[in-house]
Amino acid sequence: MMISTRGRYALRVLIELAEHTDKGYVPMKEVAERQGISLKYLEQIIPVLSKNGFVEGLQGKGGGYRLIKPPEDCRVGDILRLTEGNLAPVACLERGAKPCERIHECRTYPMWEAFHQIVNDYFDNKTLADLMKSDTGDNYVI
Repeated sequence: MMISTRGRYALRVLIELAEHTDKGYVPMKEVAERQGISLKYLEQIIPVLSKNGFVEGLQGKGGGYRLIKPPEDCRVGDILRLTEGNLAPVACLERGAKPCERIHECRTYPMWEAFHQIVNDYFDNKTLADLMKSDTGDNYVI
């Protein structure tokens, strides 16, 4: 399992918006510049976050995006599953996967299942608020 730039950048954007809630709506151009992320790439990530209730946008002068949930209510696991699809380490554990014919005789399945549970539990117990606590200044690297 590898978390793609899509998942990592989504977390960086949400942390940035959470850190700037006092400014209201933050233009994505500013976020892209501060984070060193392509604006075009951010424009592909933001709709997923908006559609799923993490951010809202405002067009026009003074527009941009803002976080609509408190950072402590934004679980990293939810964000990664939205942007990555799932966190399954093997195909047989992916959401909606066809049941494996060998599941009852597979000696590795219990290990993958336990690992999958550990990963999900770990990310589900981390929030944006937790990530904001780290002392990295204005340069977020995830």
